[in-house]
Amino acid sequence: MKLKEPVKNNDLERRIFAASAGNFITLAIELFRFQHSNNELYRKYCDTLQIDAGQVDTLHKIPFLPISFFKTHTVKTTEFEAEAVFLSSGTTQTGNSKHYIRDLSLYRKSFCTTFEHFYGPPAEKCILALMPTEEERPNSSLLMMTEVLVAKSKDLLSGFYLHDPEKLHRTIQHNEILKKTSLLIGLTYALLDFAEQYPMQLRHTIIMETGGMKGRREEITRTGVHRILQQQLGVSLVHSEYGMTELLSQAYSKGDGKFHCPSWMKVLLRDEDDPLQVLAPNPETDKPVNGVINIIDLANIYSCAFIATEDLGKLHPNGSFEVLGRLDTSDARGCSLMLI
Repeated sequence: MKLKEPVKNNDLERRIFAASAGNFITLAIELFRFQHSNNELYRKYCDTLQIDAGQVDTLHKIPFLPISFFKTHTVKTTEFEAEAVFLSSGTTQTGNSKHYIRDLSLYRKSFCTTFEHFYGPPAEKCILALMPTEEERPNSSLLMMTEVLVAKSKDLLSGFYLHDPEKLHRTIQHNEILKKTSLLIGLTYALLDFAEQYPMQLRHTIIMETGGMKGRREEITRTGVHRILQQQLGVSLVHSEYGMTELLSQAYSKGDGKFHCPSWMKVLLRDEDDPLQVLAPNPETDKPVNGVINIIDLANIYSCAFIATEDLGKLHPNGSFEVLGRLDTSDARGCSLMLI
């Protein structure tokens, strides 16, 4: 018997965005059972693994859907007419991931609440985007998020500057003189280009990169990217956003390389050789563990909340994580292809 669909999910949505360490497991198992009952693809995947949904009572027993399924299948929980379809900027050889969005208000609530939790109200910042506009690259979840955050800023200088780096340079200098806090968020390739063309010594500007070269430039580590930006822009720390087309939530790093999730998102690690084996830090030794990143995003009510990514990571006992690279067999990811 199928679980009754929480139509429009007012109650479930409210509880998800109020998630805490104390009730996360309960919410995750409730959502697993809902998706197992109402997502045919996910149910078939669980059946292939011979998973008895009734026996799933811990996070470690929940099956994680390979992220590649978003390229090859329609991933939907319940039947609905999508309000939007987010497309990844993947290579044409491998195809694009498609994330069918039943309710865009879920996405807006997720990223707005998360941003405000980590950085405060966007209205209080000058937000400078070094990336295309949503009009130039429709169906991008990253650009929709950035458009909304820029629109929420009350600063008249907030906006998109990809096609006018000289104006961006003048704007940053203006804000630095006024000691006005600015957030420069950009595609990694674009940030490197700008930093090399306009070296500065910034004191009141947060630099945030969103990851990935994807063929636009020789791949270098995130540490290498940050080192260049630190040297060229005179900042001690470079922030990072970790998100993807297949998610409705993001994690942020404020410069130490460790990402932190909102309360309704959680990272687990799986063994590279045994994808069904979940790895966990040893609380007695307080040492992190390395593996491949699995993500629980409870905001993904109507697609799949349990995703096995192709990113290598390090998980710390406090729940923060680092991204170490990609599996050798995985496709290049990141939003820098938007610049092509």
